[in-house]
Amino acid sequence: MVPLRGHTPTHLDDPMSETGWRPWLPEAIAAFVVLVVGFTEAAMFWAMTDGGHAAGFAQALVVAGAVGMCRRAPGAALGLVWALGLFHVLSHAPIMLSEFALTAVFFGGARWGRPLTVVSSALSVPLAVVVAFVLHEGRVFSLYLLLTGARPGGMLRAESTTPLILSLIGLLVVAAPWPAGLVMRSLDRASTSRASMLAAEETAAGALRETEHAREVAHLRDQQTRLARDVHDVVGHSLAVILAQAESGQYLDDTGKLKRAMQTIATTARSSLQDVRQVLSTTQDATTGRDDADRLDDLIVGARGSGHEIVASELGTPRPLPREAAAVAYRVFQEMLTNAIKHGRRDQPITAERHWPPPQPAGGVTDTLRIEVTNMADAAGDDSAGRGLDGMRRRLEAIGGHLDVRRREQTAGISFTVTAFVPVRNGA
Repeated sequence: MVPLRGHTPTHLDDPMSETGWRPWLPEAIAAFVVLVVGFTEAAMFWAMTDGGHAAGFAQALVVAGAVGMCRRAPGAALGLVWALGLFHVLSHAPIMLSEFALTAVFFGGARWGRPLTVVSSALSVPLAVVVAFVLHEGRVFSLYLLLTGARPGGMLRAESTTPLILSLIGLLVVAAPWPAGLVMRSLDRASTSRASMLAAEETAAGALRETEHAREVAHLRDQQTRLARDVHDVVGHSLAVILAQAESGQYLDDTGKLKRAMQTIATTARSSLQDVRQVLSTTQDATTGRDDADRLDDLIVGARGSGHEIVASELGTPRPLPREAAAVAYRVFQEMLTNAIKHGRRDQPITAERHWPPPQPAGGVTDTLRIEVTNMADAAGDDSAGRGLDGMRRRLEAIGGHLDVRRREQTAGISFTVTAFVPVRNGA
C-alpha cells in the first residue's frame, strides 16, 4: 500500500486499509498450515480412540480460523479462542497440541487490536493456561503421547507433578507472544509518532519558507513603491522649476535675464539627474551627510529658481534629525514646494515656515518639527494642490507623523496651506 501524500499511516491503517487478496496471503498460508497439522492430529486421535472423538476436526478448523483472523480481525479471533475454551470446559474434550497456535491470536490482539482487545488478550493468557493444564490435568493429547508413549485411556492422567510442570511450560509458551506484540505495538506507535513529527516539522518549515518568501516579496514591493515615490518627487520638483523658467523665458527681452533663466534650467536639470542617479544607486538619501536645515534650505533656493517669490521663515533652533525622519522631511517639503509652484499663482508669494521644537533633555518625550507651505490657488476653487498628498501622508504616517491640509477663502482668492508634522525625539 502506498500512502497518500500528506497522510501518515497508523497501526489502524495497516492492515485494515489494504484491499485485494494479496494482503491476506500470509495469514491464509498460516491458517492452512495450522489446519493441516490440526486435521492430522485429529485423525490420529480419532484412529487411536476408534472414532470416539470426532470433535478434534472442528477444533482444528476453529484454531485455523482464529489464526487467519489474528491480524485483520483480532477481536473476532479472540472471540473464537474464548468459545473454544468454553467448549473444553463444558465438554472436557482433550486439548490438541495444534491449539498452541492460538498464541498467534494473543500476539495479534496485543499488536493490532483496539485497547479493549489488548486488555482482553492479556486476560486470556492466564485463563488459557488454567483451562489447558489445570482443569484438564495435562490432557494434551499429542504432548502426552510424546512424553509417555502410552495410548489414552485409563492411563490418561499423569503423575501429580506433570500438570504443574506442563502448566509452567505452557505459561511461558502462551504468555511470551503477548508482551512481544505489545512491544512491537509500542515501537510502531513510536515510529508513527516520529513520522508525524517529521511531517509536522517539514510542514512548519515549508510554511516558514513561504512566510519568508512573502515577506521578501512585500519588502521588494515596498522598496519599489518607495523608489517610485522618490523618483516622482525628484523629477516632479525639477520639472516644475524648469517649466516655470521656460514659460517665463518666452517673455524675457533682456539677454542677461534670459541667460540666468537658462542657467537655472540647466542647474535644476543637472541637480535632478544627480538626485535620480543617487536614488537608483542606493537606498540612502541623496543628501546624507549634510545638516538637515541646509538640505531644506537647498529646496527653497531651488524653488526660488522657478521665478516664484518664496517667503521663508524658520523658528526655533535647527537640530539633526534621525535618518528616516530627515529623509521624510526632505521629500515631503520638496513635494509641498512642487505643488505650490505648479498650482499657485505667480503674482502671489509662497510662504514656507519651519517650526523647530524647543530642545529638551535627552530621553524626553517625542516632539514634532512643523513644516508649513501656503500658496494662493491659481484659479478659484482649484483643488489641484491636493495632488501628491496621499504620498506625503503615507510617508509621514510611516514614521508616526501626519499631514494637515486647509483651504481658506481670502480677499485675494483661495489659499491652500499644507502642514507636515514630523516626529522628532528630544535629545536626538
